[in-house]
Amino acid sequence: MASGRTGGRLSVKEQRYDRQLRLWGDHGQEALELAHVCVITATATGTEILKNLVLPGIGSFTIIDGNPVTGEDVGNSFFLQRSNIGQNRAQCATELLQELNNDVCGNFVEENPDKLLDNDPSFFCRFNVVIATQLPESMLVRLADVLWNYNIPLLICRTYGLIGYMRIVIKEHPVIESHPDNALDDLRLDNPFPELREHVQSYDLEHMEKKEHSHIPWIVIVSQYIEKWCNENNGQIPKNYKEKEAFREMIRQGILKNENGILEDEENFEEAIKNVNTAVIATKVPSCIEDIFSDDHCINLSQQSPSFWILARAVKEFVSKEGQGNLPVRGTIPDMIADSSKFISLQNIYRDKAKKDAEAVSNYAAKLLQSVGKAPESISQKELKLLCSNSAFLRIVRCRSLSEEYGLNTSNKDEITSHMDNPDSEMVLYLMLRAVDRFFKHNGRYPGVYNYQVEDDIGKLKSCLNSFLQEYGLPVTVKDDYVHEFCRYGAAEPHTTAAFLGGAAAQEVVKIVTRQFVIFNNTYIYNGMSQTSATFKL
Repeated sequence: MASGRTGGRLSVKEQRYDRQLRLWGDHGQEALELAHVCVITATATGTEILKNLVLPGIGSFTIIDGNPVTGEDVGNSFFLQRSNIGQNRAQCATELLQELNNDVCGNFVEENPDKLLDNDPSFFCRFNVVIATQLPESMLVRLADVLWNYNIPLLICRTYGLIGYMRIVIKEHPVIESHPDNALDDLRLDNPFPELREHVQSYDLEHMEKKEHSHIPWIVIVSQYIEKWCNENNGQIPKNYKEKEAFREMIRQGILKNENGILEDEENFEEAIKNVNTAVIATKVPSCIEDIFSDDHCINLSQQSPSFWILARAVKEFVSKEGQGNLPVRGTIPDMIADSSKFISLQNIYRDKAKKDAEAVSNYAAKLLQSVGKAPESISQKELKLLCSNSAFLRIVRCRSLSEEYGLNTSNKDEITSHMDNPDSEMVLYLMLRAVDRFFKHNGRYPGVYNYQVEDDIGKLKSCLNSFLQEYGLPVTVKDDYVHEFCRYGAAEPHTTAAFLGGAAAQEVVKIVTRQFVIFNNTYIYNGMSQTSATFKL
């Protein structure tokens, strides 16, 4: 991050955002600062989500809420005060949220979202993400349909007693930097590219002085011994445990001995032995990337194709024509025991190869852009290099629409019934949320809102649940305990649940905006009673 430093010191922004810059980098922070999110209703859940977006520096936000602040709002939200009662909820929340970060621009609209949907649905096109909190089902379906048609990501969030619910509604979400756990280094030791092979062969391990020998990068050591192994084993690299043990022993025999025949303490060789499992692997295109290459969006490009698909196709062309069946070299190597000059020389070999591969992909991309009638500058070199260096980790997330989920003939009955083998699965909470929405549709209120209604509403809610299960043809049973519990909740929005959901939801918004890390697909449910959670494809 040299660009932000002055005289070796961190800039004010780097000091403020240091930890998150380590997660998503300068380019991720830039994407965050350019984003404009919309939050519908300044509920406790909505303001908690915004708090976790304002603090890391989201560019701007707009709250849509035509409701006045009530005593209940003040009781469960940190961003509304007693003096705000009777004033517009969006305005009051915006003013307090902006105090968290002066760099963030806050806006509010004193309007009910259903009126905006009636009068100006294109209003929502200005946002990168729309977050809907605590909305009734009928309004959600309308909003989701509008945003689906405009290709605007929608995140639905709901706090209901001790239950948290999130649903992502997005047609297609490409992820360039998925940040997989325990990703292996891209070393190509099984099939080194010419520049790497030439560099490795420049080391004469058998005729080196002790000091030089003990500072050879372990990648060079393993590479030389792989070549030796392959020469003795019909060109095959060690694959199973027995072969890898024999290969480790081969490397161990290369450690220098002193005049008494005792092995010298050569940490670089020990490091080579330690890394055999992860370094001696066959280089190939992952199956998930093959799926992207065979995707219709990659094969049939058009002028409307997003840059992701044009670049994916360019990488595919590179793999088949220049990469000898391999993806562009990533260009990074791990830290290791070696003197600086040897390490830097090896590092430059990989960097130069990555640069060369990226240039080749750039040439293919330019031809593809020309073929679909798009300007060459429509894809920046920065974007191209980022995709090339992450080409093994690309991901595509496609969620179903809310209309599909709610449709009688398109609902995912198999997903629901398969999880209901366990009567206490988080899936039962989803069914109960659908039941309370049906209750609201019939009664204009949620069950158990007032204490005196709880007992009477138990039977009504159970009836709504049964009619929902029957209508959707779901042969499942829900314990009465859950019906009682949801009546006792009275649609309350306790701050503890809202705060938890606010953190989880903000995390997904950051993923969507930065296109880093993989969003869940497509429903997330949190059970505050058991402190468990689950995701479902509904």
